[in-house]
Amino acid sequence: MANTTEPGTAPARKGVLAYLGSHLREYGMLLALLAIMIFFQIVTGGTLLKPVNITNLFLQNSYIIIMALGMLLVIVAGHIDLSVGSVAAFVGAISAVLTVNVGLPVIVVIPLCIVAGMLIGAAQGYWIAYWRIPSFIVTLAGMLVFRGLTLWLLGGQNIGPFPKSFQSLSTGFIPDLFGVDKPNVTAIVLVAAAAAALVWLAVRARQRNAAYGIQQEPTAMFWIRNAVIAGALVFVGVQLAYFRGLPNVLIIMSILIVAYAFFTESTVMGRRIYAIGGNLKASRLSGINADRLTFLAFVNMGALAALAGMIVTARLNSATPKAGVGFELDVIAAVFIGGASMSGGVGKIVGVVVGAFIMGVMNNGMSIMGIGIDYQQVIKGLVLLAAVIFDVYNKSKQG
Repeated sequence: MANTTEPGTAPARKGVLAYLGSHLREYGMLLALLAIMIFFQIVTGGTLLKPVNITNLFLQNSYIIIMALGMLLVIVAGHIDLSVGSVAAFVGAISAVLTVNVGLPVIVVIPLCIVAGMLIGAAQGYWIAYWRIPSFIVTLAGMLVFRGLTLWLLGGQNIGPFPKSFQSLSTGFIPDLFGVDKPNVTAIVLVAAAAAALVWLAVRARQRNAAYGIQQEPTAMFWIRNAVIAGALVFVGVQLAYFRGLPNVLIIMSILIVAYAFFTESTVMGRRIYAIGGNLKASRLSGINADRLTFLAFVNMGALAALAGMIVTARLNSATPKAGVGFELDVIAAVFIGGASMSGGVGKIVGVVVGAFIMGVMNNGMSIMGIGIDYQQVIKGLVLLAAVIFDVYNKSKQG
């Protein structure tokens, strides 16, 4: 009997639960984030999702998300970067010297600092890509070198405060163009438009995949997932609208997330980075310039570490010698919790964002509850270990 199933509807024969069971890597962390948020919302008496606290979540965790985007590419390519915290601190110190001591305008300082971050990434990427020195060793050395340079540049002292124009990089907000102020109608309009655009793009992608006969998630699962994401966006937008509107840093993060998602999923270079992480020898034999891609991945990481360093410095309104301590651990944890594989070749931007928010919500929720930093570190370590065990278990099942 002829098969009358239309292209792209094969997964519809599976139930939603069966589909979830076979795609735990993709949906497990999203469900975990939802469960963690519900838990902390209950135990904190509703404080977690109050407008002021949601704003704080974005301001406090923006550096993790921004650096995690670059770290994903590094890890997908089969490497690691332990120096990002020190690089962020060093570039933050450079921005302080140029802005406060030298008096350069912010519009000049920001691109200069990003170029400095790119040069640092290039210096490390050169040894890793072209001399084949393990990235662990090179970036461990970089972590020590740039921490020392930060102490030297600042002379062991804090430098600040910054002008308002620099502070707005982290603590500024998009004004209400409609003049209402509360609620911030601009924030509601922008978030609603973003939610509608995400659903429209998802529908377009589903139709395109169906035309090519690509296997997809069940229709019920598709609409549930998109309804949850769109609803969450609108909820957050409305909450922010009743406080001070959309933070500048949220706009920066959103643009970067969209850009990197497009790069990793829809460009040849993005797919080649996944290829070299999945099988380096086969990639070289197929003509992919793995050395250049590895080098560029570290240049990109340096640029994002520089941006994150300036954002953290702007939020603190001061460059400090101890800035960036432990950043690399939070960033790497966010990438692995978000579904990236230790062996390279696997990982998605959406997963990284989810992983970063899991770390951020846990930090914020435990702080609200008054849990000490000692217990917080233990819990975060166990969560990271669980995520890696989950990854290894999934691989063993698939193998």
